[in-house]
Amino acid sequence: MTDLTKNTYPAPHAIEWPTLVLALVIHAGWLAATFWHDRIPPLILVAVGGWLVAWHGSLQHEIIHGHPTPWRRVNTILGAAPLSLWLPFEAYRRSHLAHHAAEHLADPAHDPESRYLTPGAGGARRLLARIQATLLGRLALGPIIEITDFFAGQALALARGDKAAWKVWAIHLLTLVPILVWLHGVCHFPLALYGLYFVYPGAALSLLRSFAEHRAEAAPAHRVAVVEHAPLLGLLFLNNNLHAAHHAWPGAPWFDLDRLYVSHRDRLLRDNGGLVYDGYGDVARRFLLRAHDRVEFAPGATVAEGQAA
Repeated sequence: MTDLTKNTYPAPHAIEWPTLVLALVIHAGWLAATFWHDRIPPLILVAVGGWLVAWHGSLQHEIIHGHPTPWRRVNTILGAAPLSLWLPFEAYRRSHLAHHAAEHLADPAHDPESRYLTPGAGGARRLLARIQATLLGRLALGPIIEITDFFAGQALALARGDKAAWKVWAIHLLTLVPILVWLHGVCHFPLALYGLYFVYPGAALSLLRSFAEHRAEAAPAHRVAVVEHAPLLGLLFLNNNLHAAHHAWPGAPWFDLDRLYVSHRDRLLRDNGGLVYDGYGDVARRFLLRAHDRVEFAPGATVAEGQAA
């Protein structure tokens, strides 16, 4: 039994077959859906394409945490294909590991994955943050805002001559070539339509997961949420909806997080201040048209309907 007080989980010493099979299913599904895209009704293609791109992002998250083999190079090969087109895997790896290493979660001064603003942020950034403060805004416009903001930050890093950023993009462009050859040369799938049917809905689904998983509570331990009773989306997010459990055991594979959460639920919810939601329907009911929290990082200062269950 894993010791909750130590927050440790043994690194894989052998191949984790559930994750390897999942990787094969995702890539095979993507190849099939793109190859036969013109035979699939548009609404179904959006659902399938968005699911596969978001699922692949969840797989990349697993790989960043050292799964499914003991060998980092093998793991990287499994997750390096940029099915989303826009996000370099190494950029995601660096950002996410820095997020877990951050001493002050959700604080934009320390956490690169924080969605809060620093005090005194400009009007344009504040407007964009307010748009994304509701779930509807996050799903409808969040992807384009997120992608544009990411590119702007990367452009600044490249313009400064950041060698690490240049290396990340060099690798990304190399891995992007076979994706583009497959889509354009083999499948004759217009990139604009691929963006519409696969990339945008995939990004929106990923933003659904991250929408309510952190809050700027006064106690740092209370900043990590849990979304229970989400069997379908839990599979899509590889149990990362049980986010407090993931932060307690960042090295645990997705297929063991549910067991860990059930075994230690009382302790986890006591530690996170009871920040728990009853499925994503509960998240939508609370925050579809209401702000999840203030847009500026102000621990403990929440909006009226921003209280968690």
